[in-house]
Amino acid sequence: MRQDRTTDASSAAIRAAGLRVTDSRRAVYDALRAHPHATADAVHELVREVVASTSPQSVYNALGDFAAAGLVRRIEPAGHPMMFELRVDDNHHHLICTACGAVTDVDCATGHAPCLAPSDAQGYRVVVAEVTYWGLCAPCAASAVRTPAETTSTGRTS
Repeated sequence: MRQDRTTDASSAAIRAAGLRVTDSRRAVYDALRAHPHATADAVHELVREVVASTSPQSVYNALGDFAAAGLVRRIEPAGHPMMFELRVDDNHHHLICTACGAVTDVDCATGHAPCLAPSDAQGYRVVVAEVTYWGLCAPCAASAVRTPAETTSTGRTS
């Protein structure tokens, strides 16, 4: 029964974005619902469990269509593969663990879209800002894992 409700909700979201509903698009949407911040390859692996014949290209096409329609947000953290999430209706940011790669959403600290007002826009009309915080997640910090980013030029950890 839960699968039917998920599929119905996915179909409704895809249709509301003006896209044609297909089994593979529904499976892509459901995969992102269950695994936010997933890479295209991870989404493909999840989709193949539901629609075995889905090709990687089909998943890339669905993700591209979803991004163009505003249904998903594409994030591209430096040094990491592109990731996708369904949380698109706000100006949230991301915390990324430099040890294990975990990605977590974080809301703006000072209200709605504070990063949209740069000190000098130099004539640009800013429409979006992306902020990524890098550090150690709680489990990695508790394990005292040190990363190259935390090592000073003298080789000492900060």
